[in-house]
Amino acid sequence: MSNLTAVKVPDIGDFKDVEVIELLVNVGDTIEPEQSLITVESDKASMEIPASTGGVVKKIDIKIGDKVNEGSVILHVEAGASAAAAPAPKTEAAQEVKVEEPKAAPAPAATPAPAATAAPAAPAAPAAPASPTAPASPTAPASPTANIAVPTAPGQLPHASPSVRKFARELGVDLTRVNGSGSKGRITQEDVQQFVKGVMQGGGAVAAATGGSGVGLDLLPWPKVDFAKFGEIEAKPLSRIKKISGANLHRNWVMIPHVTNNDEADITELEELRKTLNKEHERAGIKVTMLAFLIKAVVAALKKYPEFNASLDGDNLVLKRYYNVGFAADTPNGLVVPVIMNADKKGVLELAQETSDLAKLARDGKLSPAQMTGGCMSISSLGGIGGTNFTPIINAPEVAILGVSKSFMKPVWDGKQFVPRLTLPLSLSYDHRVIDGAAAARFNAYLGSLLADFRRIIL
Repeated sequence: MSNLTAVKVPDIGDFKDVEVIELLVNVGDTIEPEQSLITVESDKASMEIPASTGGVVKKIDIKIGDKVNEGSVILHVEAGASAAAAPAPKTEAAQEVKVEEPKAAPAPAATPAPAATAAPAAPAAPAAPASPTAPASPTAPASPTANIAVPTAPGQLPHASPSVRKFARELGVDLTRVNGSGSKGRITQEDVQQFVKGVMQGGGAVAAATGGSGVGLDLLPWPKVDFAKFGEIEAKPLSRIKKISGANLHRNWVMIPHVTNNDEADITELEELRKTLNKEHERAGIKVTMLAFLIKAVVAALKKYPEFNASLDGDNLVLKRYYNVGFAADTPNGLVVPVIMNADKKGVLELAQETSDLAKLARDGKLSPAQMTGGCMSISSLGGIGGTNFTPIINAPEVAILGVSKSFMKPVWDGKQFVPRLTLPLSLSYDHRVIDGAAAARFNAYLGSLLADFRRIIL
């Protein structure tokens, strides 16, 4: 035991106290460097933490539900030992996992709800705002007033951390009416989500119980239907990413007054340039996509219209002097948004390579939280799939998002005749509290002019 090595949590960006939701190894396992050891989950995504060294696992220092940070010890390994020398049938650490899992399951945005075992039962409701399509099981309906608390005495603040208070403010939740499930009645983020879930499932009852105030949502109860009586069904829990992103999307859609401006860009010449660049750099393995040009054009438009490169902070508008652009990446587990940092300092070829690398990490589930934060504006492209226009949801705290649909050929009058031109639909959603319609139209028109003649980028 003298040559035990501690394996610690590496740099995970600015995130602190991320929760361990899964243990991927047991005592006695032989692990290799870069092998995934645990899965942790922040408020943005889940990620696997790899091993920094190999060996036989001799001791696991954490359990499911623990909060870890950079430098936290995950486990101890004995280098050079073999799996045969350290068999571990059912270790104490493994038993801890089974004990803790039932506790973690009800947490709305932490672990997926288990699938129903009987055919008539619907899946357990996941994260509150993220689950309008997953009604509660008919056999165990959720009580809409389960989390209603007696209001806190005047002048007494509810027992909650600053981050939970901010989360509650974003959802419009009055913390004095939320029961705390933490130590000494401390209100957790899950308590807030459960409260909103109760409102969404039975708003009328909640409004009555809270005197018509509380979260400001006076809704009819969500319909409870036994879907199995109409035919065969399958209960399938939402993925962790969909639970987390669903809750964020619901908050953003409810809290931000969205308006979408639709326009078109002539990308005939730009597409020819893209094809030429791909031929020239084919041997280098760089594939230039339209997304790289879009990022470059968005940065130029943000510089010309700085109110788009901003965020609301109470009554203040925070104008940013840096240009980080996020892009929506489709993965088997759901949508994530990697961020290109300092996009204004990178060329098209570099942007093409970086978007490709980040998209691969996203598909493999290996994006770090640091690679999904700090965005100024996001791009959601459906160009490879289809569609004409759509309304993308703003990724708070950003104030705008650009949606791009599938390009198409259309006849355009050049003064003498109709000529075929490749056209790209642009859908710009913006926060109407910050941006008015005229500014959005100008932004979209300017963006279209850049894409039509990319030489304008250097002006």
